[in-house]
Amino acid sequence: MYSRIINTPKNKSFFLFGPRGTGKTTWVKRSFPDAIYIDLLESRMFNKLLADPQRLEDYIPEGHTGWIIIDEVQKIPLILNEVHRLIESKGYRFILTGSSARKIRRKGQNLLAGRALTCYMYPLTAIELGDDFNLEHSLKYGSLPSVYTEEDPQAYLESYINTYLQEEVFQESLTRNLGAFARFLEAASFSQGSVLNISEVSRECAVERKVVENYFGILEDLLIGFMIPVFAKKAKRKMSKHPKFYFFDTGVYRTIRPMGPLDSPEAAGGITLESLFLQELRAVNDYYGLGYKIYYWRTAAGREVDFILYGKRGIRAFEVKRGGRVSSGMLSGLNSFISDYPDTQAFFIYGGRKKMYIDGIKIIPIKEAIGGIREMI
Repeated sequence: MYSRIINTPKNKSFFLFGPRGTGKTTWVKRSFPDAIYIDLLESRMFNKLLADPQRLEDYIPEGHTGWIIIDEVQKIPLILNEVHRLIESKGYRFILTGSSARKIRRKGQNLLAGRALTCYMYPLTAIELGDDFNLEHSLKYGSLPSVYTEEDPQAYLESYINTYLQEEVFQESLTRNLGAFARFLEAASFSQGSVLNISEVSRECAVERKVVENYFGILEDLLIGFMIPVFAKKAKRKMSKHPKFYFFDTGVYRTIRPMGPLDSPEAAGGITLESLFLQELRAVNDYYGLGYKIYYWRTAAGREVDFILYGKRGIRAFEVKRGGRVSSGMLSGLNSFISDYPDTQAFFIYGGRKKMYIDGIKIIPIKEAIGGIREMI
């Protein structure tokens, strides 16, 4: 198991959210070996606590001073009322793992009103992988821990997608039409890294627009897809209004996205590289508590920058390209953004080998950039 850099509270209850397969259960069991462990994926335990959440106290010895782990807490949202009571009356400390915070809120439960902090776990980062980080492997299979341990990582990813369809989507009654949802997933994969056009996705998968909107909500609920909004603070130009969509892991994206004879490997590879860089940005920003909000920038005239980080530390702008050369046209989006926001630190990440500076923009090879995200932001 790789050492994770996730930063959690030392003496306060916390939620740990993340998609299935990111390593939450393995991490909590290893990091808190003496904790009481309650697994809501275990059928008997689930049925007992679903019938009566107050039975939770029966599994905790009187006077217990250690941690209590409840795995997959979103399975029984009402159990949070009992957790709340036990934190207040007994001073117990809980670690509550799950694959959806929004699912809990949608079922009318709050996240313990500040009595527990919220943390997230992402796929493995280059920092966590260390010398085992392999750019080509990450681009092809992503960074879920199991793709580094399974003999056939592609078979694992295909099973992972099917597991989500069957266990998370169907069993949780998020949709009754798995066929339509499967078609939607495939259509959504073509929106990876693109300004989202829900009407177009609806046409491609032959599903009504309102249903497609609901499906994107399901992806966000399960933390396997997310949106980044356009950066429009003090905008001097007319801006795009729609968000961009991404799957959370490059391996999951590549597995869902079909490749046919008319598809360009270069185009798909460029989106994958961009997605991997964003994947690393999100994790490092969260794990180190840097506090940036992540956006993209696109004017109505088509000038674009892949990622904008905005926060108390300032503004960082990133353009990611797969090619090994740099031209003035490739820097036009960054230059336009800098002209509007002069205090920006701008970076052009590319597939070449030389580190350069052009017009105040730092040109950095992708391998060096992914390993050095913490220093850049």
